[in-house]
Amino acid sequence: MGEITNVMEYEEIAKQKLPKMVYDYYASGAEDQWTLAENRNAFSRILFRPRILIDVSKIDLSTTVLGFNISMPIMVAPTAMQKMAHPDGEYATARAAAAAGTIMTLSSWGNSSVEEVASTGPGIRFFQLYVYKDRNITTQLVRRAERAGFKAIALTVDTPRLGRREADIKNRFTLPPNLSLKNFEGLDIGKMNKAEDSGLASYVAGQVDRSLSWKDVQWLKTITSLPILVKGVITAEDARIAVQSGAAGIIVSNHGARQLDYVPATIMALEEVVKATQGRIPVFLDGGVRRGTDVFKALALGASGVFIGRPVIWSLAADGEAGIRKVLQMMRDEFELTMALSGCRSLKEITRNHVVTDWETPRAALPVPRL
Repeated sequence: MGEITNVMEYEEIAKQKLPKMVYDYYASGAEDQWTLAENRNAFSRILFRPRILIDVSKIDLSTTVLGFNISMPIMVAPTAMQKMAHPDGEYATARAAAAAGTIMTLSSWGNSSVEEVASTGPGIRFFQLYVYKDRNITTQLVRRAERAGFKAIALTVDTPRLGRREADIKNRFTLPPNLSLKNFEGLDIGKMNKAEDSGLASYVAGQVDRSLSWKDVQWLKTITSLPILVKGVITAEDARIAVQSGAAGIIVSNHGARQLDYVPATIMALEEVVKATQGRIPVFLDGGVRRGTDVFKALALGASGVFIGRPVIWSLAADGEAGIRKVLQMMRDEFELTMALSGCRSLKEITRNHVVTDWETPRAALPVPRL
């Protein structure tokens, strides 16, 4: 099929290549999958107000995240069990992200360990963490991430229990026998059992702490000096508490629409969260980002950057490290073009006035001031 020209085309290739159980695991959302579709659809309800006749011969996409310089505000979200997509799994992802000059977030349920990912070479990497009933496991994981040179913890907070992904139940999802959850080897919980519902669900249900609360975020701050990003905040109320609890940043996320169905698209929740933080900590977004235009829209509504999850999985399945490199490059190129055509030469020039959302009062409907 000719040259791949956009991110969506990678999903088609991945769907053809992957076993149904694996594709469904990555592709599914919770229950009716309303939020899964909405994460994408909401972007199409935001339109541009481009400014013209601005010299856009030089465009700077670079930014800093928690003090680290990166080439663009597009980063890699944590996604589990990447060796199901391609034998190179997280190794390929780590190399591609480093080559693109951006940040990779490693899932604690990766098929590669923090040490293995670190061994791929230099790169800025964050570690996604679930808090387990056995706090000792949590502490060990954090220590290993620190020693392996990871720079931040992305604490997932929207998963006291695993969401209902019906395809996984139908398919009796289980981790292929040749793979394991490498971060748990030697911690006594590295193998998943085939269970009544999705094997993952039973595994997680048994280990992730349902009693997790804000005091545990404060506890985490006492055991590590790494900055903590709270991943899974979608309301102003929780954004304010995250700031008070000492979070270094927030990731507005609905877990790729895999947890609670009928929560809003993350792009619709974004502004509420940004306003509540009052500029005290950076706010990032994941969920539904497939185009450079989506990146621009997120930044215009106050995000400091975005994370992409499924596009990385689909391109990994299609073409390994080269696929992920291409997806990151395509997103970068599209975003740069959107900036140029909107009249923005740097990220700080992207403003709220560059977009109009269909859920706000259109400017044309506001009274015109008489001169």
